[in-house]
Amino acid sequence: MALDSKIPNGPIADKWTNYKDHINLVNPANKRNLDIIVVGTGLAGGSAAATLAELGYNVKAFCFQDSPRRAHSIAAQGGINAAKNYKGDGDSIYRLFYDTVKGGDYRAREANVYRLAEVSGNIIDQCVAQGVPLAREYGGLLDNRSFGGTLVSRTFYAQGQTGQQLLLGAYSAMNRQIGRGKIKMYNRHEMLDIVIVNGKARGIIARNLITGEIERHSAHAVVVGSGGYGNVFFLSTNAMGSNATAAWKIHKKGAFFANPCYTQIHPTCIPVSGDHQSKLTLMSESLRNDGRIWVPKKLEDAQAIREGKKKATDLSEDERDYFLERRYPAFGNLVPRDVASRAAKERCDAGFGVNKTGEAVYLDFAAAIKRYGTEDAYVKGLDDKDAALVTKLGAAIVKSKYGNLFQMYYKIVDEDPYTTPMMIYPAVHYTMGGTWVDYNLMTTIPGCFSIGESNFSDHGANRLGASALMQGLADGYFVLPYTIGDYLAPDIKMGPISTDLPEFVEAEKAVVDQINNFINNNGKHSVDYFHKKLGKIMWNKVGMARNAKGLTEAIEEIAALREEFYKDVKVPGNANEFNQELEKATRVADFLELGELFAKDALHRNESCGGHFREEYQTEEGEALRDDENFAYVAAWEYKGKPSDAVLHKEPLNYENIKLVQRSYK
Repeated sequence: MALDSKIPNGPIADKWTNYKDHINLVNPANKRNLDIIVVGTGLAGGSAAATLAELGYNVKAFCFQDSPRRAHSIAAQGGINAAKNYKGDGDSIYRLFYDTVKGGDYRAREANVYRLAEVSGNIIDQCVAQGVPLAREYGGLLDNRSFGGTLVSRTFYAQGQTGQQLLLGAYSAMNRQIGRGKIKMYNRHEMLDIVIVNGKARGIIARNLITGEIERHSAHAVVVGSGGYGNVFFLSTNAMGSNATAAWKIHKKGAFFANPCYTQIHPTCIPVSGDHQSKLTLMSESLRNDGRIWVPKKLEDAQAIREGKKKATDLSEDERDYFLERRYPAFGNLVPRDVASRAAKERCDAGFGVNKTGEAVYLDFAAAIKRYGTEDAYVKGLDDKDAALVTKLGAAIVKSKYGNLFQMYYKIVDEDPYTTPMMIYPAVHYTMGGTWVDYNLMTTIPGCFSIGESNFSDHGANRLGASALMQGLADGYFVLPYTIGDYLAPDIKMGPISTDLPEFVEAEKAVVDQINNFINNNGKHSVDYFHKKLGKIMWNKVGMARNAKGLTEAIEEIAALREEFYKDVKVPGNANEFNQELEKATRVADFLELGELFAKDALHRNESCGGHFREEYQTEEGEALRDDENFAYVAAWEYKGKPSDAVLHKEPLNYENIKLVQRSYK
């Protein structure tokens, strides 16, 4: 099967406008006769459900949480990018487009990224109209701050809870449509399979997580907005319930899975403290806007700190190595996430780590507090030489920008980040890979669309900070509502789709059979036992740095672990009840297949790019070394029964507007 990305012809700046001018439309009267299923109610799914219902479609929205407000988008902290140039610092649609493609190490699809940059400004206008309390400057204008991988300030934010506020905006729009009866909300439901009728997606099989009932739901199109697959590593910054099941189920029914090895390791997370942990905590990248990252210059000082004989505040400026500022003077602490993560790992591997495990670096706000405090004292006509006063004023300003993040750190670590540096270390955060989609956001299954983090299209091999929220809302508010209409136009006279069709019966039987197998499997080990073992394989051999030997071993070990899982997993309780162990079992079964494909994808890509770092392919300075001649393509995998038999399809990446160069941030 040849991949057709359906990218419109013409200049890149005109593609989206011309496309919208010539697609098929569905008139309002006919929209009332069309049903759409939306799986996932985060920023992508929530905004899509609200907008499609507002247009007149009948929407069925599904989430496994008790409310759309609990979607993992709520955990996004630092901000959302948009090319509005409010700071007058040279930003533009092209600049955001360029930064996104370069930040993704030239492995994103140009046309999709330009469209994302083009609609980014509309997102801010939409959210302000909804009442989202984005931060404002003294005069009332919306404020911006900087994020990694850019030289401009384009990130709009709501202190350190931007995702929560944006999600509440989408949720309020959803609630309006729920109240009108245009959205039928299915909370505490999980999609366990997709139903394909005559080659088109026509519904899903879902499990009511409260009662255990298996349900059939039909529609004229299915939209998957279920997020990423970072929990394949067990420990990640994702919510513990975040999973890959919806995306993986459509993959097994014909949706190609693209670039699974492109997974982002976020540099600014609270370090692992022991085997007892079930997840990790993100400290927003926005903190790198004001925080300086460092380790001791001397090994003996790092050793003394690890042993508790010294504190961070005991070291003078001359005794500190601000390694990002040293290695990347142009961008300093705001290099992209993949670069910052590898640099922190390199320092810790060299013995300069500062916590008991040796896997942490410092994120220090002393300089920012002093800078803000001095300026504020001067503005207010106070003594800017009074150190105590300057510290008090500066801390108040830092609190206004990041207060909830500092409070969260204090509650978890029991250290005051206003007076002592935070400790941070990289952790799995975001997945750039996902289901392959064309320009219309449709997968290789006709009628099945994938939006937000669940698709691959916009971020290449590394995502810029504050771009996840931008993509989710762009897809849901401003892209999918156009493209899905073009697909649905021929179906306006089709009428409701029966759930009694044999395809629904067959899909339901497969789901029930899997559930019964888990319930009746009298194994010895819990689901988490296998999930943790998978996570260790993934982190140790498919994590921040990879090599052919480790990846080959990982593929074999994951296949063996999957076999052991089906023989030895124990799922207590019954199928027809609230059973969280059963929920986890179905999800981990999918992770055990996805993990193997992940490693296979990483092994075949003999280059380093963005978040995919192969130790065999690096520059003399230890940076990612791309091979544009042989690997400038999207790797889209077709399911053929098991991950080892997956077939690779290639979508060439033809860069016509950006010159391919080795990425540098010096």
